[in-house]
Amino acid sequence: MSEKHVNYFALEKACEKPGCPLCTIVSERSVRYIDNMLFEHVSDRGFRSKYREAGGFCPVHAKNLDSFRDGLAVAILAGDILADMLVGIKKQKAVKPKALCPACEETSRIEREFLGFVSETSDEHFVAFFTASDGLCVPHYQLMLFHSKKIPVWIKTFQEAKFESLLARTKNFIEFSAWGRQDDFDRLSPKDRIVWKEIALVLRGNKD
Repeated sequence: MSEKHVNYFALEKACEKPGCPLCTIVSERSVRYIDNMLFEHVSDRGFRSKYREAGGFCPVHAKNLDSFRDGLAVAILAGDILADMLVGIKKQKAVKPKALCPACEETSRIEREFLGFVSETSDEHFVAFFTASDGLCVPHYQLMLFHSKKIPVWIKTFQEAKFESLLARTKNFIEFSAWGRQDDFDRLSPKDRIVWKEIALVLRGNKD
């Protein structure tokens, strides 16, 4: 199966889930990447060096390290980082990372790859399942605008309509939350009564 087909089916599966499909893919693959690094590459000098230069994984990617299967790998990598930091701590100096978090680098690669794929795909079935999803979050659509030379009309239309609808629903929520508008608020759908949660996720993405 070609890389194109792998991306196609990964997106199709992600579009069946709530939230930004690319956030779903990034979250799943980030966990897989970290798990593979711990299980297979802890003895890789190149990775160990890169990991030390980065000061370990960033807080977002390090927050669940205690839940992974290889405690020895976590201990070895963490020992490297603490040993480096302790040198600076004893000199009363903060140690600043010299490189990007390896998992963040992998995340950026995944995002560029999939956003490029989406922006170049106009397959009828693909468009159908993608436009039936919740669509891209604002950060990922902004990233597509930044990296893609030309945005297909179908996704431009779809994403802008999604964002406009969300904004209108949010304005209704705000307006109907005012004193004396309880009857109007009660007529909101259950989904619209918690639209504030939805807009918060759309604005920040849900990849973590």
